[in-house]
Amino acid sequence: MSSLRARIALLLVTAIVGVVALATFAVVSVVGPPTPESTIEPVARQIRLLAQSLPSHVASADDLRIELGTQPASGQEDERATYLLVRALQHSGADFPALVVRVAGKQGMVASVQLPDGRWMAVDIPDFSPPADRWLVLAGWITLIVLGATAVSLYFATILTKPLVMLEAATARIGLDGVLAPLPEEGSGEVRATARALNQLSTRLKAAMESRMRLVAAAGHDLRTPMTRMRLRVEFLAEEEREKWLHDLEELDRIADSAIRLVREEVAGDAVESVDLERLVRDIEAEMVSLGHAVTTGNLDKVSVRAGALGLRRALRNLIVNAATHGKGCCVSLAAADGHVVLSIADRGPGIPHELLNKAFEPFFRVDAGRWQSIPGAGLGLAIAKEIIERYGGTVTLENRHGGGLSQKVVFDAVLEKSGFEPDQKFNPISTVS
Repeated sequence: MSSLRARIALLLVTAIVGVVALATFAVVSVVGPPTPESTIEPVARQIRLLAQSLPSHVASADDLRIELGTQPASGQEDERATYLLVRALQHSGADFPALVVRVAGKQGMVASVQLPDGRWMAVDIPDFSPPADRWLVLAGWITLIVLGATAVSLYFATILTKPLVMLEAATARIGLDGVLAPLPEEGSGEVRATARALNQLSTRLKAAMESRMRLVAAAGHDLRTPMTRMRLRVEFLAEEEREKWLHDLEELDRIADSAIRLVREEVAGDAVESVDLERLVRDIEAEMVSLGHAVTTGNLDKVSVRAGALGLRRALRNLIVNAATHGKGCCVSLAAADGHVVLSIADRGPGIPHELLNKAFEPFFRVDAGRWQSIPGAGLGLAIAKEIIERYGGTVTLENRHGGGLSQKVVFDAVLEKSGFEPDQKFNPISTVS
């Protein structure tokens, strides 16, 4: 019952059923059925007139639907109706013995009155008592009201919550670039207004993001010209000062280059294809070893995912370089199970304080800028890697390992090809680094 549509429908059903129930109760109370006393009086007067006017020599009166006999009509006695008829006859001045019975298979009741000559006169009288199946009829009436009210309530609740459903669907369709997909501006006035507002929001959001991209790219590009002039002027400085200036300029150059690459990763993408992750990891490992990094591999399952080959290679390379550089070496493992591919990169470093784990993927983030000042980099490697991985439907998370070190875990939802493992195989995504 957490859905707003269900709550509105329940409220409408309760209101409709409540109003109809109160109206029905009021009508029944005001315009109720006639009381037995008021209906039996006319019947008693008719019976008295028949009994007084019927000659004693008449043996039967079929034309009047009257039966005469020595015994009252047989059937199941209705004590209440008998009591009311006797009392009504007494009030009308005719003190006749009377008996009212119900005859199986016959509509109404039969009233038997003993005439002065001793004979019994049987007359059919109507049955004004409530029907025996009145509770069944009432239950059917209430059920019909509830069903009708539920259908009407669901229809109007759906109409009322349609803008919210559209908003939820539009939010779910937000792309990796953060832009809403355009919505058709059709339907009722409220729905059109909601779609128009969302489309305007999407346009403004896209314009703001593109403006930010252009600003970052322009800043990174424009920095190169003054840095080139500064390099020329550094040549006229003393040797000691020259090295310090060149070091700072190299740092600025890395920052500018990383900013431009980050923008390129957000606005551009490789053609999506099937990428062999096992082969890609082995290629990156060979490259890292040739550069002198302490990178090893553990269990590597043969798996493939849908992604851009160059972009995914750049993302995984950034993660592995980060682990090998700051983590004093790392071990890479690859496993697949339950429809997911998990790439784990476990290093031997000091890890990241728990309160800073959520900030590790922010641009220009460093755990300790002074401590890692001697290590080249602008602090954009993890940000770029995260952008690329999420673009292809994956996720990347960080967590500190028990006993020291950091574990970087990359998970992709879909496995296209796999071999060398069972579908229900379980695995430990955190490889133990020896």
